[in-house]
Amino acid sequence: MNGAESLMRTAAAAGADVCFANLGTSEVPLAGALDRVPAIRPVLGPHEAVCTGAADGYGRMTGRPALAVLHCGPGLANGLASLHNARRAGTPAVVVVGDQATWHAAADAPLTTDVPAVADPFCAHVGRCESAEGMARDMADAIGESARGPACLAVPADLARQEVREPGADAALRRRRPVDGDRVARAADALRRGGTAVLFLGGGALSREGLLAAGAVARATGCRLVHETFPARIERGGALPAPARLPHPYDDAAAMLADVSAVVLAGAREPVSSFGYAGRPSGFVPDGADLRVLAGAPQDCLDDAVDALERLADRVGAAPAERTGRRAGPPAVPSGPLTPETFAAAVAAAQPADAIVVDESLTSGFGYHRAAEAAPPHTCMVAPTGGAIGHGLPLATGAAVACPDRPVLLIEGDGSALYTVQALWTQARENLDVTTVICDNAGYEIVKWEVDKAEGVGPSSEALLSLDRPGPDWVGVAEALGVPAARAATAKELGGALRAAFAEPGPHLVEAKIRRAGA
Repeated sequence: MNGAESLMRTAAAAGADVCFANLGTSEVPLAGALDRVPAIRPVLGPHEAVCTGAADGYGRMTGRPALAVLHCGPGLANGLASLHNARRAGTPAVVVVGDQATWHAAADAPLTTDVPAVADPFCAHVGRCESAEGMARDMADAIGESARGPACLAVPADLARQEVREPGADAALRRRRPVDGDRVARAADALRRGGTAVLFLGGGALSREGLLAAGAVARATGCRLVHETFPARIERGGALPAPARLPHPYDDAAAMLADVSAVVLAGAREPVSSFGYAGRPSGFVPDGADLRVLAGAPQDCLDDAVDALERLADRVGAAPAERTGRRAGPPAVPSGPLTPETFAAAVAAAQPADAIVVDESLTSGFGYHRAAEAAPPHTCMVAPTGGAIGHGLPLATGAAVACPDRPVLLIEGDGSALYTVQALWTQARENLDVTTVICDNAGYEIVKWEVDKAEGVGPSSEALLSLDRPGPDWVGVAEALGVPAARAATAKELGGALRAAFAEPGPHLVEAKIRRAGA
């Protein structure tokens, strides 16, 4: 057995049963190890951002790490945007990066890179294998530390080939732990003091158990429930409580929290603006408001947000019968041309029960979140948790690999889709049950908003923000990559295309031609 095989056996024993890979010469021993460790399923990603994004989707849905294997420092660099989002989501994943042989590193060959230095800002843990015998232990450490986000491990090619005595090492994710009782007591006091209080939710607090406990707290104290703008994963629909989503536009977010007297964080960081605006505060919690941390965000610590919320519910006297949500009827089926409003309603009305919805719709789908409150129970993952667009297609790919028994619906902006369109090929190759809806409004509308507010859109900025001359033929692109596709220009056509796609296993794409304001 060589070092590479001991590494893979350690990962498999810890429950890592998928490896999203884009290999090169330095990773040849890792490829051979996968042949000898059949418990790990190899999945080819034709771009590194597909591999790291798919590992993120897999980790969000299973709670255990997938592997991603990349080719040296430049391959890692190609996958960093997806790793940035995964780090902000606190997703468990282990990225194995092949590196130059130790004796060859001094030659400064073309692919030579300081892999740990490149990975450090984007990963919760970074390591480099220094011996073949220690490779299993290095993998075990990486798996354990990935409880707070992706871990990266650089593997020199010569060490991966060396024979070792040990078959592997025991490995497991670090466990989440209960928060101190004083935090629970202080949070309860803040919520019961009077005034307008907000329980701000993220991470594990948006699981089914967390939402039910948060709903009980809200009923007992009268506080409002609000969740992060870009939640890594939230359970929605059916009888679950439906927290309000903190809006992305600065003015809307500031207005939502303008009157609060207390904010209690449960699995979330303090709400701040994605960008800085001169003369305005970075954070949305008003000066003088009482800010309390019940449970920290998963990327920052190992606090158990669900346990904290359940203890908080007990502390404020929420009766067990109150730990239920509301029930709503099915979404209304819209008609007419596709506008952002009818688009959101049509998607929500068509999505099947128990779907995994990946949302990278940005401006076109701002209305989807509210429309889907009445949809059947489903899981929603917002793709750009760290704001790096192009994450939706890989994230949906990983989710479909993780949960082959559940339909995956991706709502994807056209600009974002151009970043990682290669993921469609992986979906076709693996016959993944992903239905992708491309929001075709022919531009980077979310950036255009910002430019228009600050400077006004002129000829040069318009040229940088429009996706025309030519407009991508998404039906043709999908079919060229092996994915059946259709086109819709009305709400009725979109609903029909979605229902047809959900009725047939395997990947599908629907190009939704959305009318922009004033068009």
